Amino acid sequence: MADRKPTTRSSRPVDSFDQARNELFSHILRCGVLKAAVEHQKEWFDDTMDYLADRYTYLSDKELDKLRHLGEMYCRPVINRASDGQETVDVEAEKEVSGPEDAAKESDEVVAASTV
Repeated sequence: MADRKPTTRSSRPVDSFDQARNELFSHILRCGVLKAAVEHQKEWFDDTMDYLADRYTYLSDKELDKLRHLGEMYCRPVINRASDGQETVDVEAEKEVSGPEDAAKESDEVVAASTV
């Protein structure tokens, strides 16, 4: 039996910018910033970016600006349905609302599909 060498993970060291970005996203999730009003988010980002600038002194101003931009984009949904006035539809709720004719039709389809 051959001796096996223990496998070692070769992980690349985390870049300082990547580390700061990961920490920012972690703070965003833990602090509930996603649900905050825009003006509160701005205040939170001002304070948090000051903290990150002190913590990661080797990041340039350009990198800190990019980091803030990434964090702000992370907090904004791609499509804000609430402001569009559109409602989301719950498919399960729609099934419950449907009448007895629809339920009978669905059960017939299930029976037909299981006998095939």
